[in-house]
Amino acid sequence: MRDQPSYPPPPEDVLEIGAPEQFAALSHPLRQRLLFALGHRPATVRQLAAQLDAKKGNVAHHLKVLRDAGLIHVAETRHVRGGTEQYYQRTARHMLVAEPRAAGTAAMLAAVAQELDLAPVEPHLTLRHLRLSPEKARELGEALAALVDEAEEGAEDQPVHGVLVALYQQASPAGTPGSV
Repeated sequence: MRDQPSYPPPPEDVLEIGAPEQFAALSHPLRQRLLFALGHRPATVRQLAAQLDAKKGNVAHHLKVLRDAGLIHVAETRHVRGGTEQYYQRTARHMLVAEPRAAGTAAMLAAVAQELDLAPVEPHLTLRHLRLSPEKARELGEALAALVDEAEEGAEDQPVHGVLVALYQQASPAGTPGSV
């Protein structure tokens, strides 16, 4: 088997999601999972289909949607056995959705749920509700982001772990303090 080529990191460190076509691209769980998979290294349609247990035609379609939205690009094209093999890569290491939309959030959570179902070991999943001042919430958000950034990337032979960090202010019921 041939060695996977070495690729430079994505061209951008952070991509801010804001265009309508980007939100539309993020609204499907398979596209979310493709972005997860491409977060570690570039891959071909065949590699992604095998990794995600999906049909190559389906993967190719969703890669086109992600590419048209500017979320991935072709990192390298190779000629193999009379055909062309393209390695896709995310356009940025981190993707920041400044104003999340319900469809994209639902698709991301559905993609995470699919990954949790396929996890070979029992995942750690906790939901807590905390009463925090705005300052404490900001501090917690910064600490969580720093913790994830510090934990990044071990050796290539180590298993990949997904990390979902969400900190949000819960909506107040109508008629209670803090509601609009």
